[in-house]
This record gives sequence, C-alpha cells and structure tokens, in this order.
Amino acid sequence: MTTQLTRTFAQDADAILDATVHAQVPVAGVVAMVTDRDGDVYEGAAGSRRLDGDQPMTTDTVFALFSTTKAVTATAALQLVEDGRLDLDAPAKQYAPAIGELQVLDGFTADGSPRLRAPKRDITTRMLLTHTAGFGYDFFNEHYLRMATEHGQVSVITASRSCLQTPLLFEPGEKWEYGSNIDWVGQVVEGIAGERLGEVFAERIFAPLGITDTTFELDDRLRERRATMHARNEDGSLTPMDDFELTSTPEVHMGGHGLYGTVGDYMRFIRMWLNDGEGEHGRVLSAETVRMAVQNHLGDLEVTALPGVIPSLSNDAEFFPGIRKSWSLPFMINEETAPTGRPAGALGWAGLANLFYWIDRGNGFGGFWATQVLPFGDPTSFGGYLDLESAFYRSLDAS
Repeated sequence: MTTQLTRTFAQDADAILDATVHAQVPVAGVVAMVTDRDGDVYEGAAGSRRLDGDQPMTTDTVFALFSTTKAVTATAALQLVEDGRLDLDAPAKQYAPAIGELQVLDGFTADGSPRLRAPKRDITTRMLLTHTAGFGYDFFNEHYLRMATEHGQVSVITASRSCLQTPLLFEPGEKWEYGSNIDWVGQVVEGIAGERLGEVFAERIFAPLGITDTTFELDDRLRERRATMHARNEDGSLTPMDDFELTSTPEVHMGGHGLYGTVGDYMRFIRMWLNDGEGEHGRVLSAETVRMAVQNHLGDLEVTALPGVIPSLSNDAEFFPGIRKSWSLPFMINEETAPTGRPAGALGWAGLANLFYWIDRGNGFGGFWATQVLPFGDPTSFGGYLDLESAFYRSLDAS
C-alpha cells in the first residue's frame, strides 16, 4: 500500500468507525484492520467494549468470532489432505462415524412428528466444506426452528455432542444451504488427528502464524479484554447482554463458530492466505493447496440469501444481492465485481455478531470488521463494514 493510500484510507476509515459508534442507531464499539501481504496497514478502534462502559474498545479486544471460525477449521482439514490422511470425496463417516447415523428430514406428519428417511448417498467432507451436505441453522431455516421448538433439537450454541445430531434438510450434494457443516468438519479433523480441534489449531495453525490470543476455551486473561455482546432492540437501541458468553468448557470444540480471539490474530490468518500458505513463523499450507482451495468448488450451484427466521439472532441478510456468489473450500467467492469495489474472484465471509472480512489475493489485501451486536445483518454494523471496504477500494484506485 502506498503512503498516499495509507494516509487517505486511514482518515476515511477513522471517520467511518467514529460515525458507526455515533450513528442514530449506533453500535457500542468496533475494531477494524486492513493488511497487505507484509503486515497490518491500518488498525482502528472506536467506542467502548460495553455500551456506556468505562473500558474503551481497543485493537487487542477479544471477540466471540462465531462463523469466522469456519475458515480456520477448513484450513485444518486441508492440512490433512496434504498429509494424505483425508480424502475429501470419501464418506465422512470413515473419519466421524456419528455422521453416518443421520437421516433426511422429509417433512412432518399430520400430527407434527418429523418424517425421516435414510439419505440416498453418503456425506463427504467436500460437501461439508461447501455447505452442500444438508445441514442448516435454526435461525436460518424454518424446519430446523420447528425441530427446535417442537421436538427439542438442541442449539449449536450449547457446544454439545447432541447438538450435532440434527437431521439433514435435503439429499447430500443437491443444493447449497449454510449451516452446521463445518462443525462436522471439526469432527472429521479430530477423528483423523486424535486430538481436540483446539489442540490441532494451536500446533498446526496458530503456532506458525504467531497467533496467541485465540481459543475455544476462554480464560481470565482473555476475558478481561472481552467485548460485551449487545442485542439490538426494535426501537434501534442496544441492550448489553452481560451474561452472554460461549461456554469456556465446551464438550465439543465447534469448528463452525466456537472461537474467541482478536482481530489482530485473525489478520495473521488472512495474511497466510495472501501469502500462499506461508505464515510469520512457518508454512501452514502449500501454495498448491491454497490455489486449489480458493477456486469455485460449488460448480453450478450458488450461494443464496440467508433468511432470518429468529429475529433476535438474524435479519434477512445477503452479501451483494444480484451478484453471483459461489463457494471455495474455506470462503465465499463473489464471481462479479462487488459494489464496494471488491474484485471478482475475491474471498470473504462473516460471523453472527456482525463480524465481516474479505481477502483480495489479486491485489494482496484483506480486512476485518468486528462488532458484538445481534441480530446478524445489523444495518449499522453491516453498513459500516461496507463503507470501510468501499473506502479502501476508492483509495486503492486513486493511488
């Protein structure tokens, strides 16, 4: 990034963060960073960790990362592919036997009982990585919501083994639907590695990247810097959710959403993808694996909008409506230039509490925007993120 771009973008980004926490419908606090292949070129924080609290938001604040966890789990799976220990197209039940017990939800009977049948084909790890295996989330799918409210289907937020045992919503491989697929990828990784997912991350991903403040098991050291979760009320105000915390003793390390960490740590992960698998302290993936992984693995299927069926957890949400989107193995791909200026073929995704990131391997930049606001698709936080990305590409074009 040129000096001119850095100065111009930093001024714009600071203004966007400030505007976001002082908007008519504000967020409590936000952290944003942008990196090139060599290191962070912008770090910003605004607001406070808790609404009206006395702890300012700082760049070392710890966030519940939610679904930004998924790409880390996918990376662990790709390492096992490199090792020759994981075949993406073999039945996943070879590595995680419990997935072979699941049936397809084929509607409900007249008395409201779920109608279940055996799937016609096995789930593969490739299907899990591309969100085509048949899993969903109860906050995005009415059938799962009904299973939860009427039949006791356990929420993934419990991080329990029982929460993984959900029926499939459709025949594996037939469509794209965002859901708990990557939690099962975590089980595949554990089945092969013989270790808990957090141990695999620590040894094989975090150590070579220099990541020190990201974990499935929050301790007092990190809890002191944790941002409070906030709920957006119907009138636009925020209520701190002081008791909200993902369990620090999870029965399952949930590969789809379970990490706590800092934005700075995640930037190290993004730089690895910008640098063809090379980390600050060692290689995580081969360049060949990286190039393979970031291609479209969804074929003719497309990433679709996310319908919010539990209003407290998600609004209706979609990245770049009207633009074709596919899926790589770890990330969404926008197949056309986005309104923000993000070029076709770039990568990105999000986390439930309105965390967003992008990775532009062609230009060599990536960014991350972190808040702790529910429901997902919050207009102020999501809008602020899009403003940040747009400001970056305006500055890049001007330079």
